[in-house]
Amino acid sequence: MLRAWRAPALARARPGRGWARSAASEAAAESREDSRYRDSVLLPRSRFPAQLPGRLQPETELKTQQKCGFSELYSWQRQRKTKQEFCLHDGPPYANGDPHVGHALNKILKDITNRFHVMRGYKVHYVPGWDCHGLPIELKALSEVKGAENLSPMEIRQRARAFAERAIEKQKSAFIRWGVMADWANCYLTFDPKYEANQLRVFHKMYDKGLIYRDYKPVFWSPSTKTALAEAELEYNEQHVSRSVYVKFPLLKSPPKLTSVIDGSSPASVLVWTTQPWTVPANQAVCYMPDSAYSVVKCATTGQHFILAADRVESTAAVLDTQFEVVSTCKGADLADGSCAHPTIPGKVSPLLPANHVTMTKGTGLVHTAPAHGMEDYSVASHHQLPTDCLVNESGYFTEAAGSELKNKNVLEEGNEAVIKMLQAAGSLLKEEKYVHSYPYDWRTKKPIIIRASKQWFVNTADVKGAAQDVLKKVKVIPTSAVNRMLEMLDRRTFWCISRQRCWGVPIPAFYQKSTGECLMNSETITDVIKIVEQQGTDAWWALPIEQLLSKQAVAKAGGHDVSDYVKGQDVLDIWFDSGTSWAHVLEGADQRADTYLEGKDQLGGWFQSSLLTSVAARKKAPYKTLVVHGFTLGEKGEKMSKSVGNVVDPDVVINGGEVMIGPVVLNAARDDINKLRNTLRFMLGNVEGFNPETDSIPPAEMYIVDQYMLHLLHEYGSKVTEAYKQYEYSKVVRLLQAFCSRSLSNFYFSTIKDRLYCEEAKDPKRRSCQTVLAEALDIVVRSFAPILPHLAEEVFQYIPYKKDSEGVFRTGWINASSAWKKPGIEEAIEGACAVRDSFLGSISGKNSLEYEVIIVIEPGLLFELMEALQAEETSSVSQLNEIMMASQTTLLSELPKETPSDENIIKGTFLINLEGGVICEQSSYKVIARPIAKAKCPRCRRYTAESSSTPCPRCLQVLAAGKGST
Repeated sequence: MLRAWRAPALARARPGRGWARSAASEAAAESREDSRYRDSVLLPRSRFPAQLPGRLQPETELKTQQKCGFSELYSWQRQRKTKQEFCLHDGPPYANGDPHVGHALNKILKDITNRFHVMRGYKVHYVPGWDCHGLPIELKALSEVKGAENLSPMEIRQRARAFAERAIEKQKSAFIRWGVMADWANCYLTFDPKYEANQLRVFHKMYDKGLIYRDYKPVFWSPSTKTALAEAELEYNEQHVSRSVYVKFPLLKSPPKLTSVIDGSSPASVLVWTTQPWTVPANQAVCYMPDSAYSVVKCATTGQHFILAADRVESTAAVLDTQFEVVSTCKGADLADGSCAHPTIPGKVSPLLPANHVTMTKGTGLVHTAPAHGMEDYSVASHHQLPTDCLVNESGYFTEAAGSELKNKNVLEEGNEAVIKMLQAAGSLLKEEKYVHSYPYDWRTKKPIIIRASKQWFVNTADVKGAAQDVLKKVKVIPTSAVNRMLEMLDRRTFWCISRQRCWGVPIPAFYQKSTGECLMNSETITDVIKIVEQQGTDAWWALPIEQLLSKQAVAKAGGHDVSDYVKGQDVLDIWFDSGTSWAHVLEGADQRADTYLEGKDQLGGWFQSSLLTSVAARKKAPYKTLVVHGFTLGEKGEKMSKSVGNVVDPDVVINGGEVMIGPVVLNAARDDINKLRNTLRFMLGNVEGFNPETDSIPPAEMYIVDQYMLHLLHEYGSKVTEAYKQYEYSKVVRLLQAFCSRSLSNFYFSTIKDRLYCEEAKDPKRRSCQTVLAEALDIVVRSFAPILPHLAEEVFQYIPYKKDSEGVFRTGWINASSAWKKPGIEEAIEGACAVRDSFLGSISGKNSLEYEVIIVIEPGLLFELMEALQAEETSSVSQLNEIMMASQTTLLSELPKETPSDENIIKGTFLINLEGGVICEQSSYKVIARPIAKAKCPRCRRYTAESSSTPCPRCLQVLAAGKGST
C-alpha cells in the first residue's frame, strides 16, 4: 500500500538518529580501509533494496499483490474453522465521482483494522458497498444530457443507474489497487432489488409501529432542486448576505395589563426584525418571551410608541439612528392578549403570543412568526391553532395566493424586493440593511435553501430518540468525546423528513385517491409492493401499471371502489434512509450487529445516526458494538479537502510517483521515513543470511545479557503495539514502530552487536545469540506494521533467507513474543551499563570510542554486582560489558587505582536501581575514566586490541586459525 496513505502518521513523527547503515555503506567503509582481511569479515548480505524509487513502487506493489495472493486473502480467511468472528460494516461511499484521498483514508483505516483481526486469527466479515441513489447522482447524470427536463422518470432512472455503475467500477478498481482486502465479488449496492426489498421491510416495521407518518409542516427546501432536504444535506455559507428589515406592527388591541400605559393618544406598535422579509406576507403572529423584560418606549424623532425587549432598546435605537425614551417596563407575560395589524395585508390580525424560542441576542426580542417558514413558528401555530398556509411553490416562487403584486416572483430575489417595497408603501418599514450571517445552502447546487411547509413523510424521532440514546450509551465510541456530540444531535432531532421529490431512489409505497388526495397505505399494500420489488427492483414502481401494484382487495378493504381511482405516489425515500438500513441487508446472523462501524466524523449526524435510528425503531437495538470516528484529510496548509472546493487529491497520482499538495513536504517526509524503515529491515535481513532459526537458535538463558534484554524489549513492544491496534490508535502504532526501530534497534542494539556479527566465527554461539534476536526482531517488527504497510511486509518476507515458499505475513498469524522473554530485572543491568557508557562517550565527545580503554569504578553494591555479571574478569576486550561500552577494552574496579594521577579526568555519575516494583531501591554512584589505549589497531576488526597493526588481535587470530572466518 502507498506509504503516505498506509501510514499517515509516519509523516508527522520524526525518528531519532542512528538508523542502520546499509550493507553498501559498510562495504564502502571497508574499501577505504583496504583491508587484507575484508573477505573474512561477515558483512550483511541481502538483495532487499534499501530504497524503491517512485517509478518502481507501482510495479513492485502489483507484483507483490500477485505473488502473495492479495486477491485471495479474503476468501482464504473466510474458510477458517474458528468461532472468533469480526464484522466491520462498510459505510457506503457515494457513487458519484472518481476515487479521492478521502476514500483512501477511510478504506485504508478499515483495511488496517481487518488485517489486524485476520492476523489475530479472526474470521473477518467485510462486504464493501455503495450508496447509489439520490439527487447528486441524478443531477450529474442529467448534466450530460440536452433537454433533460423532457425525460421521463424511467429515462432519468436509467441514466442515473448507468452513471452510478461507472463510478462504482472506478472506485472499486482503485480500492483493489490500494490492496484493500474485501469480499469484492459480493459488494452491496443500494439499487440491488434484494437490498431495496430489505429497506422497504424496515420501512414496513416502522410504519406498523406508528413511527412513520405523513404531515404538512415546514422542512428544509431547495428551490434549486425542487425537493426537501435533510439537515445532513445542508452546508452553511458563513458570508451569506441577507436584506434584514426592522418592521412595525401597529397595535390593534393593547395588552390589558398595558392599557394604562398605552392610552391610545399616540400610535403604538410592536417592533420586529427579520432577515427574511419575503416571509412577512405569511405572518400569523408576533411572539415574545414570557420571562424577559419588555419596554414601552417613545421615539424622539417621530413621537411614536414602540414595544420591544428592554435589553434591545439601546442597540435598536442606535440602528434606527434615533433615541428611545423608556416610558414603562414590564414582563413579557404582560403582553398577553394583545394583537397587531399585519403590516402588508389590510384587515389581517397578528396576535401577540408567548414562545420560548425567542432570544435577546439580536433583533428586538419580538419575533415575526410565519408558521409555513419556520420550525419553531410552526410549533407556535400548532399550539394556538393558527393557519399554516404556504404562499411559495416548489421552485421558490410566490403562488397566486400571495396576491397579484407577488405572484410568480422568486422569494429570494425579486419577491424579496417586492415585499420590502410593500412594507415601505404601508409605512411599516423603519430600516433596511445588509446583514452578513451563516445561512444554509443546498450541499450540491451551492444555492440557498428556504424553509417551506409541504406535505412530507416523517419518522417520529421524538418517540425513538430516547431509546436510541440509551442503547448508544452502551456502545464503545472512539474517541469517547464523539458520543456526547451524537447524543446532543439526537436530543435536538424531533422528526426526520424521509421523503424526497425525485425519481432516482426507492419509492415510498403510497397510493393517493385522485379526488381527495387521501393516502392509501397499510401492511397489506406495503407487503405486495415488497414482493414485486424483490423480483423486479424499484423500476417496477414506474414501469408497471397501478393495477399490478395495488390489489382490488386492498382498495375494497380501504373503502374504495376502483383501483383506477388511485395514483402512485411520486416521492422517494431519503438516501440516509437508504444507507441507514444497510444493516438489514448486509449483517449476518440473527443478531445482525457489526462489531465496528468506522467512518469520518461527519457521519455522527449522518450514517451513524440513520443506522441507529432505523435499527432501534425496527428492533430496539443498535446495529454496532463499537463506533470509530476518524477525521478528514487535510491539505498541507490544514485546509479540509472537498470535492466542492476542488482541492481533492487523486491517490493514483501519488501512487505513481506524482507530487501533489497533500502536499510534497508531507509525502517526502513519509517517503524518507519508509526508506529509514527499509534500511533497518535490510540490516536485519542481511545479518540473518546463513542462519536457520530451527537449528541455529540459542535459548534465551544461554544468550548474552544484552540479547536477553532485547527480547524483553521486543515482548514489551509487541504488547504495546497489540494494545494500540485494539484501541484503533494506528498513529500510536507508527510512533511505537519508529521509536523502537530508531532508538532500541538502530541506535542501541545494532551499534552494540556489530563487532560480534561481523567478526566472530559464523557459527559461534555468541554470534548465533544476536542472530537469534535479529530473526525474532525482524519477524515481530514486520508483523507489527503489516496491517498498515501490507505490501512492504509481504515484500520483506520474500527476502527472508530461511522462509522458503512462505505462506506470507497474513496467513501466519500475529506477533508471537514469548512470555519467557519478559525479565524486568534485566533492564537494570543493561540500563545501568548504558548510563555508564553515556558518561564515557560524553567525556570523549566526537572521538572514536575504539581508540580508548574505559575504567569503571563502582562502590560495592547492587550496581557493581550487575556490572560484574556483564564482565567477570577485571579487564577485558571481549566481555559483554565492553561490547556495550563500545571501547576496545574495559576495566571494572570497586575503587580507584592507587596510581591514578591527581589531574586525571574523572567523570562522576549516579544510577538509581529499582527492582521488584520498588521493593529493592538503591542509588549507586560510579566513576569513569577514559584513557587512550596503548595497543595497536587490529587490521581485521579495527578495534585497538592487537600487539601490532600488521597482525590481527588474539580474537581474530583464533577465528582465522579455525578457518571459519568467512562464509
